[in-house]
Amino acid sequence: MRKKLLTIICIILAFFVGLLSMYMIMYFFPSDLGKTVIKDTKNVNITSNDSISESVDKLYNAVVVVQNFNNGKQLGSGTGFVYKTDEKNGYIITNNHVVEGGDTFNIIFSNGKSVKAILLGNDIYSDIAVLSVSKNYVTGVASIGKSSDIKIGDTVFTIGAPISDDYSGTVTKGIISGKDRMVSVTLTNKGDYMMNVIQTDAAINPGNSGGPLANINGEVIGINSLKLVEQEIEGIGFAIPIDEALVFVKKLEKKEKIVRPMLGVTLLNTTESYELYLSGVTIDQNSPNGVVIGSVEDSSPASKSGLKKGDIITKVDDENVTSRASLRYKLYKHSVGDKVELTYYRDRKEKKVTVNLDKVLEQ
Repeated sequence: MRKKLLTIICIILAFFVGLLSMYMIMYFFPSDLGKTVIKDTKNVNITSNDSISESVDKLYNAVVVVQNFNNGKQLGSGTGFVYKTDEKNGYIITNNHVVEGGDTFNIIFSNGKSVKAILLGNDIYSDIAVLSVSKNYVTGVASIGKSSDIKIGDTVFTIGAPISDDYSGTVTKGIISGKDRMVSVTLTNKGDYMMNVIQTDAAINPGNSGGPLANINGEVIGINSLKLVEQEIEGIGFAIPIDEALVFVKKLEKKEKIVRPMLGVTLLNTTESYELYLSGVTIDQNSPNGVVIGSVEDSSPASKSGLKKGDIITKVDDENVTSRASLRYKLYKHSVGDKVELTYYRDRKEKKVTVNLDKVLEQ
């Protein structure tokens, strides 16, 4: 019994001796371990190298201000960019609405030089215009990318002259917010139309129209064209995909007219009650959503195919049409001489007809 008691006492004494020894070591020989951990944590530098300055430099000198004049009076200004040169000239893309109504045009380059430009061609539906200047004045040429390669979330930036040329060279940055957005626009004396556009949250303001939307490599993937302008909406801008724009650019730079097929009818939306009344067209409550034919021209493709006033067109080649704008968009994807199948509603029955687009609509 006494032996067990002595063993327990020895263990307790050893424990306290150990504690005392540790305390003495820490007191007379302090460790820097705790300080080192704190110091290392405080000295960690977190950096984010997301500068796009090199990409901006690549494109900057190709961007220009486009000024529009009529009878010596300035109508407005926008942005454009040099997309190619040949032995004599530099070629500039901008929006149709930037040059609309003008008779003379002035280009201001990034170095401040101002020169006269020649309008080679413009197209109201694609909102594209092409101008030319002497190659001697060109300060840079843009690299063209592919809008078909873009992905939602990709970093993009714009260069332009918002408000006026006083702010030329303004750079804004954002991301691709959406692809293949169908936006309805109203064209002067042309009615409603739809455009396929890229959506971005990069700031696009009046004056940026016609300027480039570029990817992180400084390649142009779109042409800034529209912005939703409502007080409660911010950060929604639109650009024409460069792949689609170049189809028209190649024709316009050669001074070729853009010709489009037509049906030879007046079109009314099913929601336009007053216009339907004035046209003498009545539709019942069970009629499908579509586009109503208000009148048919004699000897037109529509007339030859048997379409009549009051018919409601619901599909073009099995693609639904819900408005006059959407029908025009689908129709204008075709060329003169193409055949299209139209689905329409007449006498409470769905019917189909093939129309030969043998006439054209010229600007």
